[in-house]
Amino acid sequence: MTTVVVIAKETIPGKVKTRLTPTFSFAEAATLAEASLADTLAVVRTLGARERILYFDGTLLPAGSEDFTVVPQAPGPLDERIAALFDRLSGPSILVGMDTPQLNRSHLAHAVENWSPEVDAWFGPATDGGFWALGLREPCGDLVRGVPMSRDDTGTHQLARLAAAGLRVSLLPPLTDVDTADTAVEVAELAPDGAFAAALARMPIFEPVGAVR
Repeated sequence: MTTVVVIAKETIPGKVKTRLTPTFSFAEAATLAEASLADTLAVVRTLGARERILYFDGTLLPAGSEDFTVVPQAPGPLDERIAALFDRLSGPSILVGMDTPQLNRSHLAHAVENWSPEVDAWFGPATDGGFWALGLREPCGDLVRGVPMSRDDTGTHQLARLAAAGLRVSLLPPLTDVDTADTAVEVAELAPDGAFAAALARMPIFEPVGAVR
């Protein structure tokens, strides 16, 4: 069985999804982040995982995380925080971000519930060049530590690190991070029944979802 970890931060205005401004206010961006996290947690709860962990930066826990083991994030830049997580895990583990609310069970079920003995690592590319998921059969922080994060070549660097370690990597479907108003609309249209799409539909700038005034 596989451990699934959702990495997330407290959805405080001005702390999350700041790149959605000025199209959205800080409060609206935080509302969208909260909905995105809710959708992600809901999907992870459907998976037959060995353990579900919320790797969390903050104190106010999100709704839907009640059956997750909460682990505070380590300090430092993102690569160091992810590395610290993988250093403390044991056994097959998959890390999932909170920024792809179009995530559904089919994207992860095979990797989580039927991890092939021919696969050492799972990699979920993001369309912006990063990644939305990273799974390691034998977790090791050195496979992430030092990889440049939040860049359009982050995924390329991370895949190269896995390849250099001789790992057999299997790719998960590419997903889109919500980083701009355009990607927010795109993702909401891909998952129209989720909390994220509902939150976006309530934003005064959109009437309906996908139609900018």
